Amino acid sequence: MKRTLNVLFLCTGNSARSIIAEAILNDRGAHRFKGFSAGSHPKGEVHPVALKLLNDLGHDTFDLHAKSWDAFAGPGAPKLDVIITVCDRAAAETCPVWPGHPASAHWGMPDPVTVAGGAAEAIAVFADTYRLLANRISAFVELPIASLGTEALKQRLTEIGERAKVESAVRNPNRKRSR
Repeated sequence: MKRTLNVLFLCTGNSARSIIAEAILNDRGAHRFKGFSAGSHPKGEVHPVALKLLNDLGHDTFDLHAKSWDAFAGPGAPKLDVIITVCDRAAAETCPVWPGHPASAHWGMPDPVTVAGGAAEAIAVFADTYRLLANRISAFVELPIASLGTEALKQRLTEIGERAKVESAVRNPNRKRSR
């Protein structure tokens, strides 16, 4: 039997993008992948729009909570096979030293929490974030993981992030965001 691969999604606040990615991977990669999420400076709670979206889409949100990436760097932490940053700020920070040197990639995308506008705009932006992450994670779980070494896996994950970045820019060139 093949071992389940542990994947950690990192963001700064661990309140939206990384949480959404964790939920999607745990559904789409069941029995092959185990998703986790964490933040460099966790906000302490999951954004309510993210939780509502995930619940509405049938994801289990019971164990989702904002946590520090330190929880995955110490003794007793799960062995990480892949680390994916989903925000530019977390990607630029000095990460803890991860035991085992997992494959890593950056899948940067705008933070849906920072979107200006009302409730309808927030729901639309969170849904778009979900769609982008779902597309990336679907491509990830289809990779021939067993035949890829760490460097090849890293390259394929980077390619997934780059393709998705172009797709996002083409679909939403004029979306207004707060600063």
